[in-house]
Amino acid sequence: MSSAKVIHNKLPAALKAARAARGLTQEDFGLVSSRTYLSVLERGIQSPTLAKLELLAQTLKIHPLTLLTMAYAESARPEDVQKTQQLVLREISELG
Repeated sequence: MSSAKVIHNKLPAALKAARAARGLTQEDFGLVSSRTYLSVLERGIQSPTLAKLELLAQTLKIHPLTLLTMAYAESARPEDVQKTQQLVLREISELG
């Protein structure tokens, strides 16, 4: 049995939380996405492409990595976000 840590992608919840924090409605994303598509993403039925993720982040006025960090950190607590960021920094350093 593998001892690898299971990673749970919480991008749907992160997208919805960021949208709510910015006070935006699904309709506010009309220039980059239909309301129906955004609803599908927020319910986890589909996953966005990286290009679409970038457009969504632009609409939210945040960096795409902010959404990804929200999706992969154990929680939104600063210590969990920092732990995730430190892991990414270490892995990027190891990759050279």
